Amino acid sequence: MVRVRFAPSPTGFFHIGSARTALFNWLYAKHTSGCFILRIEDTDEARNTQESLEVLIKGLRWLGLDWDEGPEVGGPYGPYFQSQREALYEEFIERLKQTGRLYEQEGALYFKVSGKPQLIDDLVRGPVERLEEKDFVVVRSNGKPVFHFVNVVDDITMNITHVIRGEDHLSNTSKHLELFKAFGATLPRFAHIPLILKSTGPGKMSKRDEGALIEEYTQRGFLPEALRNYLCLLGWSPGQDREKLPIETLIQLFDLPDINPNNAHFDHKKLAHLNGEYVRELPLDAFVKACKPALEPQGLVCSDAAYLREVLGLAQEKVRAIEEVPHLVRPLLSDDFIINPESRELVFKKGDPKARIQDFLAYLPQIQTFDATHLEAALQSLAQSKNLEPSHFLQPLRLALTGMHMGLSFYRLMALLGQQKVQKRLEKF
Repeated sequence: MVRVRFAPSPTGFFHIGSARTALFNWLYAKHTSGCFILRIEDTDEARNTQESLEVLIKGLRWLGLDWDEGPEVGGPYGPYFQSQREALYEEFIERLKQTGRLYEQEGALYFKVSGKPQLIDDLVRGPVERLEEKDFVVVRSNGKPVFHFVNVVDDITMNITHVIRGEDHLSNTSKHLELFKAFGATLPRFAHIPLILKSTGPGKMSKRDEGALIEEYTQRGFLPEALRNYLCLLGWSPGQDREKLPIETLIQLFDLPDINPNNAHFDHKKLAHLNGEYVRELPLDAFVKACKPALEPQGLVCSDAAYLREVLGLAQEKVRAIEEVPHLVRPLLSDDFIINPESRELVFKKGDPKARIQDFLAYLPQIQTFDATHLEAALQSLAQSKNLEPSHFLQPLRLALTGMHMGLSFYRLMALLGQQKVQKRLEKF
């Protein structure tokens, strides 16, 4: 059985690169009917906290990456926290001493390398040969074993069959192969996946870059399905120019040899576009539920559930992310909105907007049915009577009613506001 693991350190944030590594491990486990293990590398006492662990667990759960073994789940190869596995590491240090490959220097324990080239049969990059020339520390002078040692011991004792991790770990793999062989253990297959680069300029995406942390997307109301789908496309492609696919299809298609070894640039626009597609496909009730946490902190509450449903149904056609909803719907849920200065300047550059609003106010009593169809017909009739295009009326009216020069479907927006409120706002403007 395929057994893969995601082994993060809880350091206070959940990086997009780590999320993509977790996702590729999860996809491969699902694709092969294997086992996905979450193992926490929490030996850095200065940086690892319970709050950091919760950020990580919450982020994985939000993305839908459930684990078969690990924290909160258990399993036959625990404990799944490195801080709780010290006795096991001591046992393996003794085993390594018996091979004659350990020696002490300045209080630290060093591992003597074989001097032979190590062939990494990488499932993404093909054969890679590396020679580990220098002996390296496995236990520091303070008695703490290093990452290379505990990583290999955990992979051996958890029967990990495939190690799927970032390309930046490739330089460590020759050390790890030396240790696997010294223990006489079965070697796992390796797959080093490409790095995620910044959207602009060279370099790996760091925690300081925009969009680098999973917490940003939860706060901004992105849909986990959309982010998960987009992360799949960073270094892997389902082929046939397909991008938006249900998770069941992604699981079916995903395989390690199909991963592109070239580094992938993070594209914010592409993610926003994909998220917009997912948002617009949400059932309306689900969209309403997703919007409420974004609306309520801004004081945008509505006791009329049917009206709120109509308002949000109008917004759903337009938005790319939930975070855009409060701004768009504020004029429909509150009279407390500001006139955008840039929109005002743009509208007042053309024609005579106040005269057009006065024309419409004078025409308003003639509109017998206040719905989108009749409003559109009325405006066209009014424009025609003044020998003007309807556009001369649209932007001034929108500015007066919403404070913006563009936004939601205009005639439907007017119909939702109702004749009384429309008249009141136009007169005030």
